[in-house]
Amino acid sequence: MRINKLITLFVILSISVSVTAQSSGFYDFKVKTLEGENFDFSSLKGKKVMVVNVASKCGLTPQYKDLEEVYEKYQGDDFVIIGFPANNFMNQEPGSATDIRKFCTDNYGVTFPIMEKISVKGDDMHPVYKWLTSMEKNGVKDSEVSWNFQKYLIDEKGNLVDVIPPKEKPTSDRVVVWLSE
Repeated sequence: MRINKLITLFVILSISVSVTAQSSGFYDFKVKTLEGENFDFSSLKGKKVMVVNVASKCGLTPQYKDLEEVYEKYQGDDFVIIGFPANNFMNQEPGSATDIRKFCTDNYGVTFPIMEKISVKGDDMHPVYKWLTSMEKNGVKDSEVSWNFQKYLIDEKGNLVDVIPPKEKPTSDRVVVWLSE
């Protein structure tokens, strides 16, 4: 009888530790926009989301045009792109928030939401990217941000569904098929 009670207690404690160890979900994050306004990821419930780390001085920077094209075509109630400027790769995003906004608007007419500049790797990695890159936190897969313009696809329920490498354009068949599902 005592062994059964110990086993039951062990099972309850294990479940409790497991539930406690789970991290926040995608919709639990709150960040600041490039203009310093609050942005609550809970406002994204029911939408497909592409999260992408962006930079102004990168060989892949012309993807801003492709991102804007995809955003204009699929935006609305069902889809949003969230850009996170990051200076983690060869100092390719050195600008201030004002510089970044001016660059995005003047050169690519960007209208999708751009958040404040963050770190997407290393010891100072932003919590959103800790969630995106850790299977322990996102429940799907581990990944590493390999360069600027890596894309993370999130479904309408806040689940990570795919990681698109930096060189693959946001207009690729894989992205378009996912958006059309």
